[in-house]
Amino acid sequence: MKTNRTLIITGFITLVVGILIGWWIGGDSNTPQETHDHTAEVIQTEVWTCSMHPQIRQSEPGQCPLCGMDLIPASSESSEADPMAVKMSEAAMKLADVQTSLVGYGSDSKAVRLNGKVQPNEQRLRSQASHVAGRIEELFVDFTGEYIQEGERLATIYSPELVTAQKELIVAANIVEEQPALYASAKAKLKNWKFSDAQIEALAESEEADGTVNILANTSGYVLERRVKRGDYVKQGQSLYEVADLSTVWMLFDVYESDLQWVDKGDSVTIRVAALPDKQWRGKVGYVDPVIDPKTRVAQARVVIANPGQKLKPEMFATGIIQTQPSNREQEPLTVPKSAVMWTGERSVVYVKTQDANGVYFRMREVELGPELGERYVIRSGLEPGEKIATNGTFSIDAAAQLAGKPSMMSHEGGRVPKGHNHGSQPAYNPPTQGQSMDKLNNDDSHDNHSMNNKSKAPKAFSDLLGEYLKLKTALTKSDLENAQKYGSALNEQFDAIEMEDFTGISRSIWMDVEGSLRTSAESLAMAEDINELREAFKPLSSDLIKLAEVLGGFDAPLYVQYCPMADHNQGGFWISRQEDILNPYFGRSMLSCGSIKQTL
Repeated sequence: MKTNRTLIITGFITLVVGILIGWWIGGDSNTPQETHDHTAEVIQTEVWTCSMHPQIRQSEPGQCPLCGMDLIPASSESSEADPMAVKMSEAAMKLADVQTSLVGYGSDSKAVRLNGKVQPNEQRLRSQASHVAGRIEELFVDFTGEYIQEGERLATIYSPELVTAQKELIVAANIVEEQPALYASAKAKLKNWKFSDAQIEALAESEEADGTVNILANTSGYVLERRVKRGDYVKQGQSLYEVADLSTVWMLFDVYESDLQWVDKGDSVTIRVAALPDKQWRGKVGYVDPVIDPKTRVAQARVVIANPGQKLKPEMFATGIIQTQPSNREQEPLTVPKSAVMWTGERSVVYVKTQDANGVYFRMREVELGPELGERYVIRSGLEPGEKIATNGTFSIDAAAQLAGKPSMMSHEGGRVPKGHNHGSQPAYNPPTQGQSMDKLNNDDSHDNHSMNNKSKAPKAFSDLLGEYLKLKTALTKSDLENAQKYGSALNEQFDAIEMEDFTGISRSIWMDVEGSLRTSAESLAMAEDINELREAFKPLSSDLIKLAEVLGGFDAPLYVQYCPMADHNQGGFWISRQEDILNPYFGRSMLSCGSIKQTL
């Protein structure tokens, strides 16, 4: 009995020990076990995307269905050092033809283009006056523009006073031996009336006092103005003709306030005249007005030009080019190529390049522009020497930034884009980019039409809208209120014909951005009652249309983006034109030639 009890206790202890050992080795079977599915981890990390189109997500490597680029692992995006910058692979940069350059001090020359007219040399103007008071019996030069030679007979005048003087001379001539002083006095009186010795001697011999005298030209030149006609009574000293010697002429050029810093006395000017396109002249600025005309808001620069053969005629239109070096005016400035600058309508921005172990990044930065220097812009603030910026392919970078949700031309945090160091106030005006990057993008067949608007014609509705806009612009240049109102109303009606489906890719985004502003401008044009209201609405309308035109491209003829710094009370204003010649819609005839070309589309 005792043996059986011992066996039972021994078995129970053995069982408990076995259970404890099993629990110690295997753990609690009721406790959930943590497991790591490494296969799942690999699957999660192997998501592939396109650096140009980050909305593309695929589970295996391959090519982007939009642009054909090789896809890259999406996990690489998590390593970006700057979350506000867009990362671009080497392949993406090559495909978009992205080029960069260092920011540095430039010494490009600036070509200042001046518009003006040929005018007579005021130092060679002569007034042909009557030497006696009387009635004009004959006019031998009776129209303006006629060339006269010195000594040529111009007119015959009858004078009652002259009759008395002639009789005195005749009497004195008969007693000259007895009264030589009397004869000398009578002769001197006639000489004061511009009688020559030959005329006096002929009068004394004829002994006929007819009271007439011939007015002879005292200079050679062209008659610019005839101030009398046959039968008029004139006073002694009264001007009969204005005569100009055109062997030299003045070129008077308008210099706007923004260009005055580049124009100095002694500057060399290359001159062309529209009427003589095969010829050019060279001269030096001899004088610059010390004050600005309060009406035209320009100063005039004067150049004296020799005019052999008198081919240059007064009132001919002329253009002058002054090549000036910035080092002659100020310390060598910081400059960037024009192709690097993107114009948003309100700001000027560039893309700054940075690079680290994870790759290449581009971040948008706002800059303040100074004047143009040839093919470069002066940078007042926003960049530092030695920084790298994109100078080509900037629209491709901006498109990638927009699709990736990074700051771009169309979207930026807080309504502002990042600024660089030492950034000051907003520029007085922000000239648009020359469009080089967009041209390159539009000619790149590898970009899909849904993401980039390449090689496409502008939508017909937009072309029709642009046509009405150009008619309105022409009417404003003529200050033609009736037609300006007519075309403004037509433009408003044409606006309703445009549908969002007419635009794709970036052009659709820009259309969505400017549609409200365009509609407001169009409605303001339709309701405008005077020319000033039309011009106020024309300015924002022009800026919005330029944004669209830059992206659309494909126009059947070049479009010129032109700019006047004095429009809108010196705030500046852009407009679009089909012709290179400046015809200012903001001032019309009062300052028709104010402005310059900033961009060619």
